[in-house]
Amino acid sequence: MRLSLASLGILAMSVVAAPAEPLPQADKLPSIAEFPDVLTMRDGTKITTKKDWEEKRRPELKALFEHYMYGKFPAKPEKVTAKVLFEDAKALDGKGTLREVEITFGPPEWPKIYLLVAVPNGKTPAACFVGPNFGGNHLVTSHNKVRIPTVWVPGNGPGVEKGTNKATAEGRGKQADTWPLQQIVEKGYAVATFYCGDIQPDRPNVKEGMRATMPLPPGELSGSETATVMWWAWGCHRAVDFLVTDKSIDPKRLAVVGHSRLGKTALLAGAFDDRIAVVIPHQSGCGGAGPSRSKNAKAETVKRITTAFPHWFCAKFTWFGDDTTKLPFDQHCLAAICAPRPVLFTNAEDDQWANPPGQFDVLTAAAPAFKLYGDDKPVAAKVPEQGKLSDERLGYFIRAGKHAMTPDDWKVYMQFGDKWLK
Repeated sequence: MRLSLASLGILAMSVVAAPAEPLPQADKLPSIAEFPDVLTMRDGTKITTKKDWEEKRRPELKALFEHYMYGKFPAKPEKVTAKVLFEDAKALDGKGTLREVEITFGPPEWPKIYLLVAVPNGKTPAACFVGPNFGGNHLVTSHNKVRIPTVWVPGNGPGVEKGTNKATAEGRGKQADTWPLQQIVEKGYAVATFYCGDIQPDRPNVKEGMRATMPLPPGELSGSETATVMWWAWGCHRAVDFLVTDKSIDPKRLAVVGHSRLGKTALLAGAFDDRIAVVIPHQSGCGGAGPSRSKNAKAETVKRITTAFPHWFCAKFTWFGDDTTKLPFDQHCLAAICAPRPVLFTNAEDDQWANPPGQFDVLTAAAPAFKLYGDDKPVAAKVPEQGKLSDERLGYFIRAGKHAMTPDDWKVYMQFGDKWLK
């Protein structure tokens, strides 16, 4: 079965307008020691209304994040098509229908997304969690019809051939706890996931994936190219293109989820696509929900992350490794772009590298944008105790344990969904 999503009335996503004048290099930017005020324009204009936020400050912030951090936000493809590769209506012990969908959005040589979708039987249209996974859909289920990736995969994944970075059937179901499909559908939710490497394999300096498809326009300076985290977020949007046409999915109740670097992806994807109703970056740290202006000595820094993983961000972000006070924004501004849609930051106590206390500061600093929409108390007054969900519109949760995405974390996501995805 092949569907033309373009013919089904998908709205084109807005492309962020370029600033009226060239943005300065880091040494020409003012030094701002604390978080920049989310409601103050670069020219000093104070934003006091929802209208001015949506028409002036929000587009300005998007343009700043593109220019200095994540690179260009690619336009929505003119045509997106979907082909169902298989469907099993008796999957997950009969509790759900499992299907895998091939999503095409460009010329034949372009990458494709392979979206694994699990839907609860008899409870549709369902709210749906969507997000990328680290090594392939076959890792999250042992179903033998689920496709095994043919592109490069990380060498540390289960069932990966040593030295070749090729996935094999030996990995089937070996990471099912990270996306516990049956647990999710039994709660009445749908879930959709794809391998992030379908869009862009997670390695630098190789011309592959979407990086190989779009050269810089003539005259464009290097450093402006779309970075890997932005490509992954763009991939989430292509998954949404399909989900909003799937009759078993409620298009107004979509939540984006991701862990670690894919948590960075989830936050960016939510900020740049209003079709996503709830945004859940899990343990996303620096470059995601963690502030660049960190006060946590144990947290990852901009200097460290841009040195170790330069391909995740555009080259201009390296300008700020030695002086983050020059950044004209911080991550509270990315959370604020999501307003008024609910955002949940989830963390673990032993994972200080992801900066849990700094993430709560980010939520607090984003709150003024949410207040413009009439929510006077969008964030808790203080960090909730360990193991207790703060389910305000800007939600927060921290548990014991380490850096991982677990079935217990999914219980928290769904608890937050029970409130905000009604």
